[in-house]
Amino acid sequence: MSGLLAWPSMPRMHRFRRSLLLTLATFALLGAEDPKPLAFKPWINGTQAREPETQVQAIDGDTFVIRQSVQTNFEAPFLYLLFGRERVLLLDSGAGGLQIRPTIDRLIADWRARHGERPIRLIVAHSHSHGDHHAGDDEFRARPDTDVVGLKPTEVAAFFGFTDWPQSVARFDLGGRTLDVLATPGHQPAHIMVYDARTRLLFSGDMLYPGRLYVPLNHFDDFRGSAERLAAFARTHRIRALLGAHIEMTTTPAKDYAMEAPVHADEHPLPLAPSAIEELRAAVAKAGPVPVVDRHADFIVYPVPARPND
Repeated sequence: MSGLLAWPSMPRMHRFRRSLLLTLATFALLGAEDPKPLAFKPWINGTQAREPETQVQAIDGDTFVIRQSVQTNFEAPFLYLLFGRERVLLLDSGAGGLQIRPTIDRLIADWRARHGERPIRLIVAHSHSHGDHHAGDDEFRARPDTDVVGLKPTEVAAFFGFTDWPQSVARFDLGGRTLDVLATPGHQPAHIMVYDARTRLLFSGDMLYPGRLYVPLNHFDDFRGSAERLAAFARTHRIRALLGAHIEMTTTPAKDYAMEAPVHADEHPLPLAPSAIEELRAAVAKAGPVPVVDRHADFIVYPVPARPND
């Protein structure tokens, strides 16, 4: 059949089609375009005389970022709301100084309205157990269809199903959306990070964000170990960006705001590039027996005195 394509025989045709489908599937997985770069609108930052208590920005229809106003609390934390088909995860409940539940209830009601009033259970978890990340918990304790995760490492490990805290990585299914939960103690013993393969985002709490990464000296070895495990995880997972719990850096490289600054003019962008993970790992690996403040363009490793009870 000169000049024409010779097709395989029927048995070979079935093998050929299976091989072609596998090849196309592999190409789709490896060659698929990355999600668009994150492009947030300017965040509320205290520069206006009056600003709303919270600001919400959607990454997609199932993923929301909530910023608490610096005028309600100087920590101005970021909270994250991730929807699956059966559960919705709220990561952190704010720093107090406002009622956070109305914002969360509104987002859940809007999501349910778009999904035929599908019932969904709320999970209130925390990047870690410092007060500026769980001050809103009491608002949710009596809320129907809600679980509030405890604050101790043992409680966090039990809820998410860790088999070997902090070495293992737990998997938590929201219903068609499975998250990887990493134990990353050091900044605080119950610290976790959450990786979402759907968006390729790593929600990094207070361990890695554009700001001062406070590490108690008595937990520096734990922090170093967490940085090593995080870097190993990043080598085998595609990470689009890191989203942390605060912004304390300005747009000037290595320059942070004053402690408890009431205004955050010229804020560093919220997302950090995945390269920050290896930069952090290398920084803490080379820290001496008495670590000192180590400034980088996008974050500062900031040792603090020992905290025996934390």
